[in-house]
Amino acid sequence: MKKTGIFAAVLLSAILTVGVPAQDTAKKQTPVKPAASPSQAVLEAWNDVARKLIAMAEDFPEDKYDFKATPAQRSFAENLLHTSNANYFFTNIARGEKPPAEEDPKREQYKTKADVVAFVKKAFADGVDVIKAKDVSQLVVDPFAHQQVRISDLAYAFIEHNGEHYGQLVVYYRLSGLVPPESRPKK
Repeated sequence: MKKTGIFAAVLLSAILTVGVPAQDTAKKQTPVKPAASPSQAVLEAWNDVARKLIAMAEDFPEDKYDFKATPAQRSFAENLLHTSNANYFFTNIARGEKPPAEEDPKREQYKTKADVVAFVKKAFADGVDVIKAKDVSQLVVDPFAHQQVRISDLAYAFIEHNGEHYGQLVVYYRLSGLVPPESRPKK
């Protein structure tokens, strides 16, 4: 028994030792990718969470759009409207405009799944436009904190906010007996 264990350890060590130089050589021959610019990094993070929320908005069954995990919570559609509208607290401030008057649009304004999907797509597209048009290191005044912030920091705050709502919506999927698009096997 001891000989088998020692033999396996020696064999594993030999395999790992032989494989490491080949990997190191391949890494040395491939140039290191440069870091993304600050604007590109913000844009990639923005687009990643946008992709996830848009996929959910398009995928979730319309007859379940008013599903609530509990009566006190927002419905699936209300969550999408809330998080998308919150993006305007970023885009408007970055543009030097006033933030939206209300935090949440009324569900009655967006009666169908198509209406909600269109709003989600537009809110994220408007964010992309701002990120592409602005120097993300530019300072703006956050009217709520009454403090200067970089556009990139403001964007990341709303990227995080969107990610938090993405997590909530995953629960809505699971409670509805569905698998979120991001959790499905890749084709």
